[in-house]
Amino acid sequence: MSTLIEIKTEEEWNKHAASLPSSSLQVISFHAPWAAPCAHMRTVLETLASSYPITEPLSTSWVSMNAEDVMDVSESFDVTAVPYLVLTRNNQVLETVSGSDATKVRAAIEKHAKAPGTGAAGNGVAPTAVNGGSGAKNLSSYAPTAQDPATAPQYSSGEVKEDKEALHQRLTALVKAAPVMLFMKGTPSAPQCGFSRQLVALLREDSVKYGFFNILADDDVRQGLKEFADWPTFPQLWVDGELVGGLDIVKEEMSNDPEFLKAYSVAKITGGPAVSSQQAAPASATA
Repeated sequence: MSTLIEIKTEEEWNKHAASLPSSSLQVISFHAPWAAPCAHMRTVLETLASSYPITEPLSTSWVSMNAEDVMDVSESFDVTAVPYLVLTRNNQVLETVSGSDATKVRAAIEKHAKAPGTGAAGNGVAPTAVNGGSGAKNLSSYAPTAQDPATAPQYSSGEVKEDKEALHQRLTALVKAAPVMLFMKGTPSAPQCGFSRQLVALLREDSVKYGFFNILADDDVRQGLKEFADWPTFPQLWVDGELVGGLDIVKEEMSNDPEFLKAYSVAKITGGPAVSSQQAAPASATA
């Protein structure tokens, strides 16, 4: 029977992918330890994998990866939320499934692989490019600069433990600390997860001025904001004190309405470097 293999590094992924025959169906699951639905997805995939035999040549390959540990791999497959399933064959993306709906996952896998027990790979379904295809993107476009003119300063209140009421008051103030507030892992110049990096890139593209808070530096805020916002994942984007959502929601909003964040944009600066404050006190970056 097949098993779900945990891939921990990009090197492991590259080695594994290179070892597979072109006829193999690759079942690739992206997860994150803080997302509860990922545990359910793992159980679903382990059960499904056990019903597919190990054949020669290998007909199916089942791997799971922490999306934040293999950011380049995640971004090459346009992973913006977890759990996220990608099905590929011969370097072509066949289908993707976002979420932990077991019925959708099973149907997608069965669609692209013959019934368990046949030992054959594929069912003749022609591959179609999903989410822009399977080719890796040039990640340099995602890297923000430390002097981004559209970036407001970081907001932080230290690492003091506080009771729930005090934390609620602090969070209420923090989400309104700037008209556009980004709660992210890391900083715009050094994001600590691929999702945060992509969201910073989106804001930069539209020259949106925003404040940011590094939730990795303050566990009270990191944990408290999940309950406060009723939103369990990061990054989170807030506009005028109201939660917009994570990367996938922001992408959808910007796709549906090109003017979505235009009111918070600043003119792109040319002809000289920008200066951006990184102090706790509110201040706008200037040229």
